[in-house]
Amino acid sequence: MNLRVWQNPWRLMLAVNAAVLVGVFLHKIALPPFVPYIHLLVDYHYGFTKRALVGAIVSLFTDKVPVWLVFALAGAIWLVTLGLFIKLFRRTFGFNDAHWPLFVFIAGSPFFLKNFMHTLGHFDIYGCALTIVLLLIPARSVAYVLIAALFSILLILVHHIFVLMYVPTITAIVVLRFYLVQGVTPRNAVFGIAALAGIGILFLVAQFAGTVDVPYDEFIRHLQSRMADPSRTDLLQFGYIWYQPLSKEFADTWARMPSNILGVPVFALLIWLHTPLWRYFARLIGALASELHRRIVLGALVVISAGYFVMFVTVFDYSRWISNWAVCMFLMLHATRMLPASKDVPAIPSDDRKTTISGWIVTLIPRVGIVRPF
Repeated sequence: MNLRVWQNPWRLMLAVNAAVLVGVFLHKIALPPFVPYIHLLVDYHYGFTKRALVGAIVSLFTDKVPVWLVFALAGAIWLVTLGLFIKLFRRTFGFNDAHWPLFVFIAGSPFFLKNFMHTLGHFDIYGCALTIVLLLIPARSVAYVLIAALFSILLILVHHIFVLMYVPTITAIVVLRFYLVQGVTPRNAVFGIAALAGIGILFLVAQFAGTVDVPYDEFIRHLQSRMADPSRTDLLQFGYIWYQPLSKEFADTWARMPSNILGVPVFALLIWLHTPLWRYFARLIGALASELHRRIVLGALVVISAGYFVMFVTVFDYSRWISNWAVCMFLMLHATRMLPASKDVPAIPSDDRKTTISGWIVTLIPRVGIVRPF
């Protein structure tokens, strides 16, 4: 068994990744969940409010929110996402020796499950989980479009930034899995356009009409009344984000830009370490049977990336944005693999020395972070 492991180091990398995940989890639960906890307190007590869906759901089950609930809920959705991804990978590629390097570069990436563990309690992972569900369920009728629209609506109610974070990827997957396969008819085109229009209107309402109208002190007192331990007022320090206009988001981001932009070379290095994965993705796109499909996939990748660029210049959680961009690329890789191909695509070589070194480095990096790298 030991000989087999050393002959195939990719299996050993998976074990090391599991150990790294445990370490990230132990570190995370020792930190105070400032932003995640307050999101569980905010509900629709004062009417429609942005970023309040999860807190409103929590309020249906308990009047007092303990801090540990952040980690319980976030840990549960993390495990669900892990299970969904394993099922997706098994269905798309299968678990065999040829595809272990691909699995390590995706599942072991510091952009993916390890960073979701570090950002435990943030809502980014909800977008990933629902997008994986769309890759798993059948896409044979217009009901698929409606399910995708429902997922997008839920995500925007959770946090309106999802309109740039995962809704473009969801839209691209609907195009690839439904419209390219089933064809565009007047009926399903109307459903698609109506869905996009509804999602856009909801985003505008959340962005510009979802601000709390009551005085700030009254809002904080309401949140404090929902805390299991009202003395932990330090966990309410981010209550201002429900009052902050978009102009203030821009101002804060650009004020921090000179220092935060120093992380860009680190992000570029992390992306470069995934070069074997990107090369495999490029080969998948090149092997598509239809030139139209290739152009649509490339166009979708550009649109998704443009959405993240807008996020990058608007809100300064740069490590989260880069990580979620990479996750969207991973999911688009799976969606591309589901399209008809004209030839087989060789897997990432498992015996190439440079690829193996990159795999080990990716494995040993514990996470990317929230704002600045690491």
